[in-house]
Amino acid sequence: MSNERIRNKELLGKIMSAEEASTLIKDGMVIGASGFTPSGYPKAVPFALAERVKATDEKMKLTLYSGASLGPEVDGAWAEAGIIAKRLPYQTNGTLRKEINAGNVEYLDMHLSHSTQYVSYGVLPKVDVAIVEALAITEEGHIIPTTAIGNTPTFIKSAEKVIVEINTSKPMALEGMADIYMTENPPYRQPIPITKPDQRIGTTYIECGLDKIAAIVETDLKDKARPLTPTDDVSRKISENILKFFRKEVAEGRLPKNLLPLQSGVGSVANAVLYGLCDSEFENLTCYTEVVQDSMLELVRCGKANLLSTTSISASPEGTEKFIEEIDFFKDKIILRPQEISNNPEVARRIGIIAMNTALEIDIYGNVNSTHVMGSKMMNGIGGSGDFARNASITIFTTAATAKGGDISSIVPMVSHVDHTEHDVMVIVTDQGVADLRGLSPKERALTIINNCVHPDYKPMLLDYYNRAMENGAKHTPHILDEALSWHSRFQKTGSMKIEK
Repeated sequence: MSNERIRNKELLGKIMSAEEASTLIKDGMVIGASGFTPSGYPKAVPFALAERVKATDEKMKLTLYSGASLGPEVDGAWAEAGIIAKRLPYQTNGTLRKEINAGNVEYLDMHLSHSTQYVSYGVLPKVDVAIVEALAITEEGHIIPTTAIGNTPTFIKSAEKVIVEINTSKPMALEGMADIYMTENPPYRQPIPITKPDQRIGTTYIECGLDKIAAIVETDLKDKARPLTPTDDVSRKISENILKFFRKEVAEGRLPKNLLPLQSGVGSVANAVLYGLCDSEFENLTCYTEVVQDSMLELVRCGKANLLSTTSISASPEGTEKFIEEIDFFKDKIILRPQEISNNPEVARRIGIIAMNTALEIDIYGNVNSTHVMGSKMMNGIGGSGDFARNASITIFTTAATAKGGDISSIVPMVSHVDHTEHDVMVIVTDQGVADLRGLSPKERALTIINNCVHPDYKPMLLDYYNRAMENGAKHTPHILDEALSWHSRFQKTGSMKIEK
């Protein structure tokens, strides 16, 4: 391995195979893994461990911490091998999701900005072994990260031992993008000195030290990036509706012409919204977010955005290749921060983020379910949406008006699970229109949502429910409790929320 990657000769004696390094992991341990939304995560050592356990029937139950979702070499392979006893704070893997919903894996779904605090405060057990992907290790034994920071600094600080995967498929030109700043525990915590997204406040490396590094593994395995879902008509309509909302806010003097720092969730709708900005009149944009996908990179390429502050670069396979080819262009336009900074409520409130995140379902009063299908089945997790939603200057939740070919209305009388209460939800956007809920009472919110965001197939049903609820008793937040979740029950029984005629 080159001196550029390992800059202290003492560490050369710690180079070993992934299989050898995996033996440092013992049953019952707490493992902290680098990475955030299949980017910058360890691959060789976790996969070697899974293969060994499957081949030998070795007893192995681990608690796995991460920044967010990890690639299949960790979440998928470990779930298949039955290795994961408990997982937090977020996941997107299909195999792991099945194990969680079958009750075989305990899953702690958390606000991402809280996860480091739980470790630092000692609420969660400390990390036994941190497995981290790195570009290089400095002379002092510090870690130069790759394409994601996540919770890696906290895991390394907490860990007894650190296994480092030096990934030679990641270009050294990434060095310098990281800006590592960590907070102290109360009462010693200081204000985070960020007043603009482009400010750098930390180091370009993660502190570790020579003594903590127990093993170094060389790998060239690439991130298993998710393919980019093509933008469909529904996503385009949602994007158009958000842009109309922005134009109205600018016209009425509530937003500047270059908007405010943008935060966006992941997925096809999120990408469609940002691609829509590429063709808009808005310029000199900035982003203060948790994940940079293809569309945000395109905002910079087309000259609409000047700066992307994030904790992860997680583009599609094609988008990743293009990014690496153009890395010199992007180097001074991207800042990679720990997620306790990228998702920090203090910073979000101070700089006035516009938060745009997706919902599974929304009820007529504005409560949002981001995580649970039919109330019980975990999809992915709340992620960072709550970090931003409660603290943004404008909080927008988007969803297609219907799902499952029209058999599900995404707007329902009462959500089957609440992740974001109506107090945190300011604007709802579907392919049908926009509901600006700011300054409205519950009854006003209900009629605004029904009249602007509901699909025509379900609008009469929701108006009927609301009108009958108004006659049913208390009129502050009218409900018919016997019917509030009947739409979900009807879908489970018949395969559709529609009432058969």
